Amino acid sequence: MRRIGIIRCQQTEDMCPATACIIAASKGKIAFSGYGECQIIGIVTCGGCPGKKTISRAKMLVDRGAEIIAIASCISRGNPIDFACPNAEKIKDSISKTLGNNITILDYTH
Repeated sequence: MRRIGIIRCQQTEDMCPATACIIAASKGKIAFSGYGECQIIGIVTCGGCPGKKTISRAKMLVDRGAEIIAIASCISRGNPIDFACPNAEKIKDSISKTLGNNITILDYTH
């Protein structure tokens, strides 16, 4: 079972309890379909705009056992407010550059 850490948008946490992210990961569906059922190590926010805390929080998730970091759909696709984060690519690239090739980074969750 792969271990997942999810980073979500701080601005949407008041309107979304991450249920779709949890279901997708735990059942191995949508973005997680290639990994089967996954164990969620933790779900953290980006820390607020412009997402500067994502690197330290991604490291924290990896330190706690995450093998995959998923950038939640609220960041990459704008769910549920229909406004994707303008910093989504930069966030992903920064995490990837910092963590290296040992960690898989997913662009979305559901």
